[in-house]
Amino acid sequence: MNLSSSLAVAGLLISPLSISLAVAHGEHKSLGERISLSPLSTYKSGPYDSGAAEIVSFDPKTQRAFATNNHARTIDVISLSEPESPQLAFRIDLKEFGTINSVAVKNQLVAIAISGKNPQENGSILVYSTDGVRLNQFQAGAMPDMVTFSPNGQYIVSANEGEPNDDYTVDPEGSITIIDIKGDIRALEPASVRSVNFNQFTDNNIDPEIRIFGKNASIAQDLEPEYISITANSETAWVSLQENNALAEVSLKRGRVEKLYALGYKDHSLTENGLDASDKDNKINIKTWPLRGMYQPDSIASYKVNGQSFIVTANEGDPRDYSGFSEQKRVKNLALDSSLKEQNLQGDKQLGQLNVSTIGADSDKNGLSDTLYSFGSRSFSIWDQNIVQVFDSGSAFEKITARDYPRLFNNRDLSSDDKGPEPEALTIGKVGKSTYAFIGLERTGGIMVYNITVPEKAFFVDYLNTISPYLEPSDPNAGDIAPESLVFINASDSPNGQPLLVSANEVSGTISIYQVNQTEQKDR
Repeated sequence: MNLSSSLAVAGLLISPLSISLAVAHGEHKSLGERISLSPLSTYKSGPYDSGAAEIVSFDPKTQRAFATNNHARTIDVISLSEPESPQLAFRIDLKEFGTINSVAVKNQLVAIAISGKNPQENGSILVYSTDGVRLNQFQAGAMPDMVTFSPNGQYIVSANEGEPNDDYTVDPEGSITIIDIKGDIRALEPASVRSVNFNQFTDNNIDPEIRIFGKNASIAQDLEPEYISITANSETAWVSLQENNALAEVSLKRGRVEKLYALGYKDHSLTENGLDASDKDNKINIKTWPLRGMYQPDSIASYKVNGQSFIVTANEGDPRDYSGFSEQKRVKNLALDSSLKEQNLQGDKQLGQLNVSTIGADSDKNGLSDTLYSFGSRSFSIWDQNIVQVFDSGSAFEKITARDYPRLFNNRDLSSDDKGPEPEALTIGKVGKSTYAFIGLERTGGIMVYNITVPEKAFFVDYLNTISPYLEPSDPNAGDIAPESLVFINASDSPNGQPLLVSANEVSGTISIYQVNQTEQKDR
């Protein structure tokens, strides 16, 4: 669909600047072999917007997907032996525990991350066999938000976010739990569990660009591990610290945080980094603004190219917004420094509606905001092992969705004032000789596909969105809304011999299977 027809279908105006930027930046064209996604089937986990499908993992031996279902308070075990017709095999009942946050499966073991019934207290990692028998339970830190296995199967690792309570009077420390599972899992003792904290970091040895700002919080309390990717050699865990706009490098052997890395900021005043900032202008208007976007990744992944490690991040963004403390305000409610005020930014059709952070906004402490920090960068990025950015998708996500699915743009424009398309889910897969990143957009919906074989020259390949713009989101046929996690299945592990992608969609309560097809690229 071209931009002109997008205009007619959407009922929204597209500014001339947006069109010129989309054409000039040229994100959408590439030649040669490529892949595309096609919907194969869907399993309905539960009702609309009930947390029935958030995190999914796949076991090639049993050909089953394991998915969290907080509506039923179970792990749904779904047979994909016939991927065109997924069927519920059985459920692992977890009603006696707290909130189910994450699940991972490897070597006939299922690891499940569970928050305590009081989420500010320590949580648990439960371990089951793939046929549903409980084998052991280990203590984790507060709010274990993500769990994974190391590639060699010797460790279970969880990111324990340690969020405060709503009035910000109790703020547990963030941590990483490492469970050494060599030997009989049923016989493992508490000594096999190590808790990695951030207590070695002080004001004197932490990068000041790392955002430490929680109410009365120490550095260890303020750092909030969100997601983990473990390198192929099973030696290093990369951990996203979303609210802190940082990554942590963790040695699994030493059980220690080796280094923290500030991710810096995205310059939205540059042509290639434009964004749509208003939900009140009734148009798609991707343009430059005097904003600094905080990357704040949720999901991350890692891969190797020519012996070098690279980290891929889905830059969702996330403010701290509690009844006892909130960092976010709309631009129209800020007292602006004269350098910003003279640009007339505070109207609802300019930046007035955009949510930004008050932290660091007044750099000279004169009571006026002189820098505007927005949440997330509306993109995905690739970083080398020194956390130097080698690629960022710029404004491509908004431009591509505006072009291909204008009625769904930024969740029908409702999230333009917040985090836009909101890239959240991420996985990496190899098809043929090429490596691809699959990025799920939580607000807009759909999955972006990029070829990342050469990290510095990553390029757009495909975008598929199954949401119907003509149905209410609560309609059972409305499509996959809010992809929360993605799993790539290699052709060698796939039940039909073709590479597959599995998506868990939080709001629609669906687990969907997509086939990854090799096709010939054509200019779009």
